[in-house]
Amino acid sequence: SRTIEQLSTYAENPQESTVLVICYKYKTIDKRKKLYKTLMKHNGLIFQSKKLYENQVSEWIRLTLKSKGYSISHKASVLLVEYLGTDLGKISKELEKLEFILPKDTQITPDHIEEHIGISKDYNNFELKKAIGEKDVLKATRIIKYFAENPKDNPFVVTLALLQNFFSQLLQYHGLADHTPKNVASNLRINPYFVSEFQVAARNYPMKSVSSIISTLREMDLKGKGVGAGNMSQADLLKELLVKII
Repeated sequence: SRTIEQLSTYAENPQESTVLVICYKYKTIDKRKKLYKTLMKHNGLIFQSKKLYENQVSEWIRLTLKSKGYSISHKASVLLVEYLGTDLGKISKELEKLEFILPKDTQITPDHIEEHIGISKDYNNFELKKAIGEKDVLKATRIIKYFAENPKDNPFVVTLALLQNFFSQLLQYHGLADHTPKNVASNLRINPYFVSEFQVAARNYPMKSVSSIISTLREMDLKGKGVGAGNMSQADLLKELLVKII
């Protein structure tokens, strides 16, 4: 990146028979400097591919599948994002797997995700977050029991990170003056599909309670790393986490 500006010499007198493509990763070309200005002068094109926010990835999945002749239910796309994050490379590989197995014109459902990718449609962090937001103790207990029995597929650190993000966003929700779905989705950078979850959770967890839970989650993070918790099992950590939140 420190020598990228040296290309301005070539950009001043490019080979007309050559199409030169430069992949400049992790940074953005400085528009104030000579290279950018020279490229623009000689009909160069700058394409900036920004990393998608999490709330944009579900739509990317839908459009990608649509271009291949498939559709996907919203819950199925949410499961993929919750499990794979925003790494489009990982997601593309899993989509290719589904495209190889399933015929065109198929609507991909949570059942397909569970069968062919291995993500449980009922026992996952997405469903746990929803159950906790609704204060559905029975459902949340069933999910953490499943997590405790399958610790490798459901690491405590991932569950904790998702809940920390959820309650941080819920605190932000409480601070909004305008709780219309459009404004909430925009400010929290979430898919409008999830706004109703925050509306329900906000009724169950007032601002003071949310602040206390965030503090508790920090303590649980330390315990998960073995600080002041001895050798607590994942099952015990999950049980304590649920009790302290709900």
